[in-house]
Amino acid sequence: MNISLPDELRAFADEQVAAHVYASSSEYVRELIRRDRDDVRLREAVIAGLRSGDGSEIDPAYIDRLRARAAGDR
Repeated sequence: MNISLPDELRAFADEQVAAHVYASSSEYVRELIRRDRDDVRLREAVIAGLRSGDGSEIDPAYIDRLRARAAGDR
């Protein structure tokens, strides 16, 4: 895949590569795409959660149940 950028965006990408730990502009673009993919997945998960119905009340007992589940004490 080849991507053409206007000079302004290319200069910005080059600055980001130089200022961070990216080995190349390709690595920088891959990281941006990964972040965008993660953002899309998070947005989809939030929307699915909102559509799933009423939630539970979050109180100390709820937190205790979560801790027990995380510890494997189901």
